[in-house]
Amino acid sequence: MLRFMPVGDSMTIGSAGEHTWRYRLWRHLCASHDGPFRIVGPRETLHDQATGAPTSYEYADGDPRFPRAHLAGWGEGWLHMAPLIADTVRAHRANVLLVSLGLIDLGFYTDAEQTIENTRRFVAAAREADPHIRMVLLPVIPNVRAEGDAAFAAQVARFNELLAKTAADLDEPRSALLLASPPPGYDIHLDTYDGTHPNASGEHRIAAAFANAMHEAWGLGGPYELP
Repeated sequence: MLRFMPVGDSMTIGSAGEHTWRYRLWRHLCASHDGPFRIVGPRETLHDQATGAPTSYEYADGDPRFPRAHLAGWGEGWLHMAPLIADTVRAHRANVLLVSLGLIDLGFYTDAEQTIENTRRFVAAAREADPHIRMVLLPVIPNVRAEGDAAFAAQVARFNELLAKTAADLDEPRSALLLASPPPGYDIHLDTYDGTHPNASGEHRIAAAFANAMHEAWGLGGPYELP
């Protein structure tokens, strides 16, 4: 059985009152994947903007069937997830990781070269836990800081370049490492509510990036139809 685990930062955990791209992808897989699957992970909550803590269960849809599990956190990046991933993969038997990380690292903690080293640590640790694990990596997507800060934009571009090279270098038959394309048509002025965090249309576009990568590379599910 496929056990997907979303791994990410604030764009993946989402905030109280949102659907999240995790929910959009789950709905898509329910409709398009011909076989059993689960969404797994050690956390379930959304970030509560009022308290600044990951304590909310107020998902917009409220569908009790939605598996809320994930490994995501507001303000967390490759730096934070690399030490956690091996034990988490073992505990939850995840075999497909859907990873959206990097913006936080580059914004607050590490430059592009240091961030890619943490990416490599993450991949090695995940494979230590499961030598056959598959991973889909999303590049750092457009955001308001990159639009207004040329030095930061250069770091994002450099990291995405290194991420593509790393995905190609570390990909192997027994443990596929797949680089997703940036979300199709993503526009921070239309697909986010603050220049960084996705609104409903942004959630669909991020879900589409993951879904289309898996469908095109692995024949999993079907193409994502944007609303």
